[in-house]
Amino acid sequence: MYRIAPSILSADFAALGNEVRAVIDAGADWIHFDVMDNHYVPNLTIGPAVAAAIKPHCVTSDGKPVPLDVHLMVQPVDALAVAFAKAGADLITFHPDAETHVDRTLQLIRDQGCQAGLVFNPAMPLDILEWVIDKVDIVLLMSVNPGFGGQSFIDSTYKKIEVARKIIDQTGRDIRLEVDGGIKVDNIAKVAAAGADTFVAGSAIFNEPDYAAVIDAMRANMANV
Repeated sequence: MYRIAPSILSADFAALGNEVRAVIDAGADWIHFDVMDNHYVPNLTIGPAVAAAIKPHCVTSDGKPVPLDVHLMVQPVDALAVAFAKAGADLITFHPDAETHVDRTLQLIRDQGCQAGLVFNPAMPLDILEWVIDKVDIVLLMSVNPGFGGQSFIDSTYKKIEVARKIIDQTGRDIRLEVDGGIKVDNIAKVAAAGADTFVAGSAIFNEPDYAAVIDAMRANMANV
C-alpha cells in the first residue's frame, strides 16, 4: 500500500493547523515533519512545541488518527528524539552520521513507543543497515541534499531505492521504504516502480491551490505500477 506524506515544511506556517487538516482531507496518509537545527543542516525550522500543537489536527474527518512522521535533521539526536516522542510523534527518523551510537538511538526511539528509522543522504551508502535492520521500521532515502525544500530529484536515487528494497525484502519484515525530495506527479510512478512505498512531497502539493487534485494525480500515476 502506497502512502503519501506531505511535508509541512512547504505549508503556510501562519495557518499550520488548517493546512494539516486540509491536506489530510485531501487524502494524505501521513504528515511529514522536517526538523532542522542550523547545525547538521544549514537551516532552522520547527521544534517539539509545534509538533504538539499540530498533533490534535492529525486526524481524519471521521476521527481516524493520521501518523506524525518526524524527520530529525539534527545533531546530536537522542534528546530531541525523546522530546518529539513526548510531543506526539508516531515515527521518528534520523541520520546515522549525526549520532555516535546508532543502535542505541534506534532502541531509544522504540522504547518511547515510536517507530524508528534511518535516513540516508544522497551520497551515503546503506552499509549500516546490515547491522541494525532488526531495529529499523523505516528506511528513508533522501533524493535531494537535506536542508531546503523545493530541490530537484537526484536521479542516482532510483538505483539506491532498488538496493534498499532488496535489503528490506530479504528481512521478511514490514519495513517502510520512504523517499524524500523532489517527488512530483510526473516522477512518483518511477520512484514507486524502483521499490519505494512511501513518498514525501512538499512544494509539489502545498504550492498548488488544490491539494486533493495533486494527491489524486499521484495515486493515479502509481495505479499501474
